[in-house]
Amino acid sequence: MNNDAMQVKDAAPRYGAQPVAQDVPPGFMSSAAGLLPRDWNVKPLGELASFRTGPFGSALHKSDYIEGGIPLINPMHIVDGVLVPESETSVSEHAANRLADFRLRRDDIVIGRRGDMGRCAVVRESQAGWLCGTGSLIIRSFGDVDVTFLQRVLTTARVIGLIEGASVGSTMVNLNQTALATLPIQCPPLLEQRAIAEALSDVDGLLGALEALIAKKRAIKQAAMQQLLTGKTRLPGFSGEWETKRLGDVCQITTGRKDVNEENPVGQFPFFTCSRSHTFSDSYSFDSEAILIAGNGEVGNLHYYKGKFEAYQRTYVLTDFMANVHYLWQQLSTFLVDSLGIGKIGSSIPYIKKENLLGFQFCSPRDPAEQTVIATVLSDMDREIAALEARRDKTRAIKQGMMQQLLTGRVRLVKPEAAA
Repeated sequence: MNNDAMQVKDAAPRYGAQPVAQDVPPGFMSSAAGLLPRDWNVKPLGELASFRTGPFGSALHKSDYIEGGIPLINPMHIVDGVLVPESETSVSEHAANRLADFRLRRDDIVIGRRGDMGRCAVVRESQAGWLCGTGSLIIRSFGDVDVTFLQRVLTTARVIGLIEGASVGSTMVNLNQTALATLPIQCPPLLEQRAIAEALSDVDGLLGALEALIAKKRAIKQAAMQQLLTGKTRLPGFSGEWETKRLGDVCQITTGRKDVNEENPVGQFPFFTCSRSHTFSDSYSFDSEAILIAGNGEVGNLHYYKGKFEAYQRTYVLTDFMANVHYLWQQLSTFLVDSLGIGKIGSSIPYIKKENLLGFQFCSPRDPAEQTVIATVLSDMDREIAALEARRDKTRAIKQGMMQQLLTGRVRLVKPEAAA
């Protein structure tokens, strides 16, 4: 991916989420869909589209399922407004033809109707012919609304709340067509609907590009770790010998001293437990540079900290390093979990024993300068990935603000007279 592809300007501040005024502002009206511009309409969804529930589970038999056949779309296959099928959840062409009434058409909207409301996606040309699953429902527009705009409306908190409130079921709510038909949908002029849908799609494009770039950078970093931390690839200027070390030979390993219930969220000192995020404490037991390893819970989760801190009694605290601490961090973050077998089929490690850490082996250059340079290279990669993740998260927040502003008419992309 070239750098030009990532040169997308940040969204204008006017899209930021703003509190909704209690009074009806000039040019707006109070409606079943909330405060909207006076030149917008509100229609029940049943006037804009028809509905078809996916086939009953008994309509498909075990023999109908084949690997790599016609994708069967259930709610789990609707991810961030996109259809993401699984090759193992597919049926034969014969089975799909038998259920032809449930095959998807271009510009259909597929929405989950069981449990997780708000999952919906527009069917694209390449997805036409796929099969609507039992847990999904087809919304088929009559042509008086832009389907991409409609899909955005169906993912808003207002509509999701209405759907959940009208759904039935005690253990898992089920969306019924009667409730869906009465949903009040805001309807700007068609030209404005398309402009709104295009603006939001542009942000989705940026998010997709950022996700792809983050994945690429992570893969590059993973490859670099495998090469640099084992000596298979040497950085320029270094040629000295490497050796195998034990973790217990290069640092002191102790455990924390506090129970979790001693935390204070507004305390002064970081309190590291076995969670991925730390809390705080009014006191501290350590004042040093340390690597902390979750001994249970999020087993193997790592933190680095330098200064005064507290630690949970089942968190391991590594201090007094006789190797570059950042190099050691990279070794642990790369190889520790695999060395413990965490995540492997059949493994069930509820906690880490101290002897597991003492005996953890890793490769290390004898030259401390080479350790430092390797750690610096990998840390720079981490910072680059973190910056991209921060930009992605900021873009997601901007998108939410845009949806709030554009889908309620507080920001207009098309002048009212031009949209009419």
